[in-house]
Amino acid sequence: MPKKETPPPKYIAIDGPIGVGKTTLVKRLAEELGGTAILEPEEQNPFLTDFYKDRKKNAFKTQLYFLLNRYQQQKEIKNQEKIQLPLVCDYTFAKDQIFAKINLNAAEEDLYQKVYALLDSELPKPDIVVYLRAKTDVLLKRIKSRSFDYEKPITGEYLDDLMNAYNECFLNYNNSPLLIVDTTNTDFLKHNDQYEILKNDILNHRQGTKNLVLR
Repeated sequence: MPKKETPPPKYIAIDGPIGVGKTTLVKRLAEELGGTAILEPEEQNPFLTDFYKDRKKNAFKTQLYFLLNRYQQQKEIKNQEKIQLPLVCDYTFAKDQIFAKINLNAAEEDLYQKVYALLDSELPKPDIVVYLRAKTDVLLKRIKSRSFDYEKPITGEYLDDLMNAYNECFLNYNNSPLLIVDTTNTDFLKHNDQYEILKNDILNHRQGTKNLVLR
């Protein structure tokens, strides 16, 4: 009996902390697969610069902006009749809860979670989620090398908290098939063999959780 072919994914979501390489991977996948890259315009958040200067004071309005912006973008995607598939998105809607958990106080998080639950129920789930992660020192080096002004206040301590929150979220994630990829020693632009291994797994992984370490 011939082996049943794995249907190609229609919706791929790439997630992970800042500096991990999400945008690079999303753009390359979308171009090679003839799909549509869905990129989050973080630099357009009017509260982001203030947030990195004083996280406690500016967290709620920054988080609410991201939540509503991502929701609006996802709804627009869902309602489009003609769009090139696959969709390759550089975030999951679930990531919002990660930042809410580490940045909001108890009252703010309670209100946020109520809004999140209402919005999340209306959105489609990815065919596969790719969680990219890396060591904190590697993330910090990548962030500093690109010299975005609003990222300059980011510290190793904040990235430690962020990485721990991402791990807690995605190591318990079961809403879609999940591919966990360690990018500490990976540069997708320089090492095409690593990229091809990753792309193959993204196109074929359709059940449960798989860990992939590229060197």
